[in-house]
Parts: sequence; C-alpha cells; structure tokens
Amino acid sequence: VQLQASGGGLVQPGGSLRLSCAASPSIFGGNALGWYRQAPGKQRELVAGISRGSRTDYTESVKGRFTISRDSANNTVYLQMNSLKPEDTAVYYCNIGGFRSGRYYPYDYWGQGTQVTVSS
Repeated sequence: VQLQASGGGLVQPGGSLRLSCAASPSIFGGNALGWYRQAPGKQRELVAGISRGSRTDYTESVKGRFTISRDSANNTVYLQMNSLKPEDTAVYYCNIGGFRSGRYYPYDYWGQGTQVTVSS
C-alpha cells in the first residue's frame, strides 16, 4: 500500500480533526498530493491539493476552515479540518496528482478512504 490515510472519526459540528496520509518515499517526493471526499449519493470532489513546492489549492467550501500541508521528513500529507459542518461528512481519500494553471488535478491513483462524520 503506497498511500495510507488515517484520522477520520465522529466529531460534533464546530469540532476539528486532522487527517494523515502516509506515502511511500517515491510517491511522496515526485508528486503533488491531494485530498478528495465522497458523500453518499454524490460524486467524489476535490477538497485540497498541495504541490511539491507547497503551493495549495482548495475547494471554495473549505477555504478558511481546512489546511493542507506536507511533511517531507515523514512522507506524509495532512488535512487539518476546523469548524467542521455536517455537510463535511464523507469518506476522505488521499491521492497523487499535479498542478495546472494553479489548480490541482488528480492522477488515477488513490489510497483507501477514511470516514469523517460530523454530527451532534
């Protein structure tokens, strides 16, 4: 397994979670990395992406609440999620990809998902 996501769980509205995705060194060092999510009955959507140079891209609905970062020492990409809302409930997937015109795009290479549930 070359992308291993963790950190999901149940949290109340307004709470925080931090997702982690550990990658193999060759995967981590050579690619941009991203987080997608898929809610029941909906299409998978981009949450955030980060380039090798730490340029970031966020979907509008999470700007100001979520922060993506990458740790080269641990070959890990993180997604810090604050002020969580019920509509953030989804399975979150990490992914590798690239950047074009400032926007992240995915390659067809996915890790397993981690469930995030925001509910009181």
